[in-house]
Amino acid sequence: MGNWFKINQLWQLVVALFREIIREPGVLFWGILFPILMSLGLGLAFTKKADVIRKVAIINNSEIAGTISENTIITGFLQNKCEKKPAGGKEDWHWKYVIKDERLGNSIFLFYNMKWDEAMKLLKRGTINVLLAGFKDSVEYHFDPMNSDAELTYLKLRSIVGSGEVLEVKGNSEIKPLTVKGTRYIDFLVPGLITMGVMMSCMWGISYGIIEKRSKKLLRRLVATPMKKSHFLIALITVRIAMNMIESVVLLIFSLFAFKLSIQGDITALILVYLAGNIAFAGIAVFASSHTSNTEVGNGLINVVVMPMMVLSGIFFSYQNFPEWSIGVIKNIPLAMMTDGIRSIFNEGAGISDVVLPILILTATGALFFTAGLKIFKWH
Repeated sequence: MGNWFKINQLWQLVVALFREIIREPGVLFWGILFPILMSLGLGLAFTKKADVIRKVAIINNSEIAGTISENTIITGFLQNKCEKKPAGGKEDWHWKYVIKDERLGNSIFLFYNMKWDEAMKLLKRGTINVLLAGFKDSVEYHFDPMNSDAELTYLKLRSIVGSGEVLEVKGNSEIKPLTVKGTRYIDFLVPGLITMGVMMSCMWGISYGIIEKRSKKLLRRLVATPMKKSHFLIALITVRIAMNMIESVVLLIFSLFAFKLSIQGDITALILVYLAGNIAFAGIAVFASSHTSNTEVGNGLINVVVMPMMVLSGIFFSYQNFPEWSIGVIKNIPLAMMTDGIRSIFNEGAGISDVVLPILILTATGALFFTAGLKIFKWH
């Protein structure tokens, strides 16, 4: 009798705690539905597709010493083997070639005719990874030897375009090697790490801090003071931005010495984009934490902001991996906008005029979310 009573007591406790969990909609969403949504997003980027699209730039003009625009190996390949863009077509490519493989999937090569500077800019952004330059009797393949995807593209291209050799620049050659600063993976990664650090610091440092104080009844004590909500939140944001700047400067100094990173653009523009990004995420953080006192729901609210942006915004890999229809949306989310702006300053030499639009949008985003969060903010 006593054993049965103990087992029943344990069972009732289990049932009561289980009901407590399932009665909280936020727990069910973040624990069940949100991982499914995340797997869907990652699957779109990394699941093997039937067709793999590889974008290649054709540098076939006098910008590179010795190249000519007619009667080259590349010209013959494009004219005789490739599909030309239909007249009046909306596609952005100029030629297309397909390597059919029923077992491993088709490889579709899209060729773009462009100038060297434009191609280098797209290379730094991760849109393309190989540049071809044509001569009468040879082909030069320009790519970062540390990029495994670029090397695979080169190996496949070499078999269909014609024999060629990886360009190694020596002496006083007029052609720039693709191992120059701005084209390495570390040049792509560090700006992303800086912006991701800003987002994570704001969302967890501000949002979770406010929610935790509210859940512990610490904010309730502040109601009796003559302090304004706006002053409390602005002070919290100021301290967090100051901490973010210290963390980013440490990472930047380390990268400058360890990886010979360089900032090719305007320092003032870099500071303005950085501050605008901080304002944007601080405003979002205030809005996310303005009402709830449940730390589990707070965790979910923070993660619903942090995780999709971290995956989609091109921090560790280019968002060009996602479907074409989604790229226009991805480019306009706050983390992607901040990351693209800082990358363009680091690697492309961008100035204030090039990043003024992201600065305005990020600042407006932060102000809008801060104002909305302030309206619905509760102390307890």
